Amino acid sequence: MKKMFLKLVLLCLWRLDGVFGKVKTVFVKEGDSVTLNSDLTEMKDGDEIQWRIENTLIAEINKRVDRITVYDDVLDGKFRDRLKLDNQTGSLTITNFTMKHAREYKLRTNHKSADFYIAVYLSVKEGDSFTLDSGLTEMKNDDVIRWMFGLFENTLIAEINKRVDSFTVDDDVLYWRFRDRLKLDNQTGSLTITNFTMKHTGRYKLEINNKGVEFFLAVIVSVMEGDSVTLNSDLTEIKNYDWIWWSFRDFEHTLIAKIDKRDDIFTVRDDVLDGRFRDRLKLDNQTGSLTITNTTMKHAGHYNLQTNTFGRRFYFICLVVYARLPVPVISSNSSQCSSSSSSSSSCSLVCSVVNVSHVTLSWYKGNSSLSSISASDLSISLSLPLEVEYQDKNTYSCVLNNPISHQTQHLDITQLCHTCSVHCCGPTEAVIRLVLSALVGVATVILVVYHIRSRRAERDQAHIHTSGT
Repeated sequence: MKKMFLKLVLLCLWRLDGVFGKVKTVFVKEGDSVTLNSDLTEMKDGDEIQWRIENTLIAEINKRVDRITVYDDVLDGKFRDRLKLDNQTGSLTITNFTMKHAREYKLRTNHKSADFYIAVYLSVKEGDSFTLDSGLTEMKNDDVIRWMFGLFENTLIAEINKRVDSFTVDDDVLYWRFRDRLKLDNQTGSLTITNFTMKHTGRYKLEINNKGVEFFLAVIVSVMEGDSVTLNSDLTEIKNYDWIWWSFRDFEHTLIAKIDKRDDIFTVRDDVLDGRFRDRLKLDNQTGSLTITNTTMKHAGHYNLQTNTFGRRFYFICLVVYARLPVPVISSNSSQCSSSSSSSSSCSLVCSVVNVSHVTLSWYKGNSSLSSISASDLSISLSLPLEVEYQDKNTYSCVLNNPISHQTQHLDITQLCHTCSVHCCGPTEAVIRLVLSALVGVATVILVVYHIRSRRAERDQAHIHTSGT
């Protein structure tokens, strides 16, 4: 169940490209694949292309000597079986991306140079704990690890300096939003955030000996398709000089709602993005919270909230929309019923659902799980078999569930798993059979009596004849 949920979480994330200075920044979800484009349509005969992380070569194509090489064993093998190099364009794909691969990548060709920075985008369920992995198994004596937070301010929230043997967690900064929520691992430098809320969404930067890695965290909000959901602003009241913006991320950020108390602006833009939000947005004038009514799959995705309260803040919300679940169907796989003399004493059943995704189908015996099967992001059909005894008195049920709802079908063994019984006649047929049986019985008695009398008569005749002689 947990694995299924994690797979689903990743679906809410997207890839976002931007250019900061001369470095092109790419945001990618953990577990996904990302392609760094060379911007070439086709490499020529004399072309050369190299991909590096800092000074370490990880992939190259040399058309002059007709060579294509991927060095996925370098850097402690962190790229092993993850690099794919396009022989035609020279673009580099990294599969199954993790936090260890969030680095600056350098492209060098005989025509151009380009730098890419890949940052990891992650989603966390509200109330859960989440660990930002430093990628280290053990810090060395001269290592310095610093964790910072904020899209622009880079506020220091935790630090380990092995050189001076210092260990610091600054959880009182930024209006105490991290108080009693930060745990820093003294051995690896990994940072854990407990009881995660929307206040903790945003950009985290890890520096290890002045080399940086960035993480972006969003909070997960779930809703059933057709229901309403409120994206909370985390504010109790908007002051006279406050402003708040809500935007939806599709291929670019699109403003969908805005409050600006300075200019007395209150706007809901529900006609943008092909009208997918039309008549569905409700903006709270007091708190700035945004409600989406009658949600559909088109509303799933990432929402950004910007506000100037307590300094300029950016919040990231990942909205997951689940389809309504069908009720599982239980059917029998046994072609015939079982007689009392049959050698087979088990009944074959199957529980099935069609056109489902992000779900788990399970058989339960009482409250104990017997077996389960899960569906990923694809809309597929699921079937789960079960063998039970014909005379089993236990309670069985088939359950279809996702992280926010479930549907249950209880098994009625007497209906689907029954033994063959002798055919019983109707009342009229029973009377006819009874009469016929009686007639047969009477006829039998008459024949027996007739036979006895005939034998007796024969004996009498024989006796008379003997006496006369």
